[in-house]
Amino acid sequence: MRIAVLAVLLALGACGDAGDSTAAPKAAPPHVAPPAREGPELSFPLDCTIGAGCEVQQYPDHDPGPDYRDYAGGRQSYDGHGGTDIRIADMAAQRAGVAVLAAAPGRVMRLRDGVPDVSIRAADATTTTGRECGNGVVIDHGGGWETQYCHLAQGSLTVRPGESVVAGQPIARVGLSGATEFAHLELDVRHAGVSVDPFAPASGGPLWSDKARAAMAYKPGAVLNAGFAAQPVTLQQVEDGSVAPPTADSPALIAYVRAIGLKAGDEIEIALKSPDGGVLAQDRSKPLDRDKAQQLVFVGKRRPAAGWPTGAYRGEYRVFRAGKVALTRSFDIRI
Repeated sequence: MRIAVLAVLLALGACGDAGDSTAAPKAAPPHVAPPAREGPELSFPLDCTIGAGCEVQQYPDHDPGPDYRDYAGGRQSYDGHGGTDIRIADMAAQRAGVAVLAAAPGRVMRLRDGVPDVSIRAADATTTTGRECGNGVVIDHGGGWETQYCHLAQGSLTVRPGESVVAGQPIARVGLSGATEFAHLELDVRHAGVSVDPFAPASGGPLWSDKARAAMAYKPGAVLNAGFAAQPVTLQQVEDGSVAPPTADSPALIAYVRAIGLKAGDEIEIALKSPDGGVLAQDRSKPLDRDKAQQLVFVGKRRPAAGWPTGAYRGEYRVFRAGKVALTRSFDIRI
């Protein structure tokens, strides 16, 4: 089976130059202290782990004109975007519940609930004009600083206006309310009513705590989902979390991966291997014609006449960028 691809426009920044290893050693530059933080220290605002259940999908837009770029000079943003979007794996994770946490201590200023969790792409979607944030909470941190939490699950809010909160306190769950087509939290930071990028404020250092900043280190793309199926899968099935795993009686064995933040020119390779390490199916794409917000690929094999040999089957996924491996993931299933 050939690779099937579904994609949406978005982007990622390029890697830096490794330098000349043969050059004479240079004197170490004098130590320069990082800029002092000029706002509240922000902790990671979701009860999930980056790289194992959630990923940063989009950053605030740093381009003042009609184009867009993120704080690292890449294109993981869109024009005028003021928040940080942290995406969870799929709607199965959303239904199970992922807690949204207060990023810093403060007082709840206002909130909204009652907006249904419906993708804007759904046939029964209603207008989100004036309710783009969906269900949301705004927390005042003093000194003109506030954080806003958008796209919360309907009926999940656990705080009320005027209530004091501490950093890390659950305030709601991730939802699909407002102007969105995938389950995620959008965190907006503002000072005196003006949007601030917590990764790179106009003045001072990053607002994130050291722990949060390390967890959200800028990546050259990321794998959001990887698994096996008994038949070719669609992006909607993966997003719904409804892909059924194969069994010993399945007519086919499919390995699939959904990745985010891929870059124009990337080449995608995916392989399915047997328990003895042999390659059952493999394919490599042509260079991507544009940056991709998300991309689903899969490859598979029909069941042999003698049935599937018992053992562990492996999927292997690699992204080649400028001739080097930029992203890799291996995953297994026992049949």
